[in-house]
Amino acid sequence: MVVRGELVEAVGPYAELVAAHPTARVRDWGRALLAPGLRNPCGQRLLERDYHPDPREEIGVEPVVDGLVGCADETRYGASARRGLQRMLGYGVTAVAGPFARAAVRTAVARSGLVALPGAGDPLESGAGDPLDPVVALDPVAVLDPLEVLPLARAVHGRVAVGGRADFAVFPVVAEEGGVRPVAGGCLATVLGGRLVYRRR
Repeated sequence: MVVRGELVEAVGPYAELVAAHPTARVRDWGRALLAPGLRNPCGQRLLERDYHPDPREEIGVEPVVDGLVGCADETRYGASARRGLQRMLGYGVTAVAGPFARAAVRTAVARSGLVALPGAGDPLESGAGDPLDPVVALDPVAVLDPLEVLPLARAVHGRVAVGGRADFAVFPVVAEEGGVRPVAGGCLATVLGGRLVYRRR
């Protein structure tokens, strides 16, 4: 794939693209799958109910379930949302489901570059949401990594197409009968609008 600015300029076999764009900078991710970015269907819960701790708080890195319930501090909502969104990028997420009632959360999502999707609440909590999504759990804990609960075909948002916005993720793969599948929790890189916003160290 060739990216120019924020758009996909070309898609095709590696040798053909290199020959057609000899001055382009090449990123080689090895044996990996380049796919459209993922959508997190639990965005509303993760960003407006669960608290994403600051590492300086020394309480771990996992979201604190319902840690924002009853909170009235917009600054705390915004800071938590920014940390949560940053963690989502590490799982290849490029779109997150709302709707978001808190102004600080809406601002954090807009500034992150992730696509904000309309939604009908938390499908893992209530069984509501996109009718195409299976209700994968009734556990009140939402997940940052969509691949933990959805197959790749249901987790992706949009598609990689010439002329489209360059939102995609790169995943390591494991072989299985009939092909390969991405490894959950194993995102190598996330790109939003042609910008590399996450790279595994």
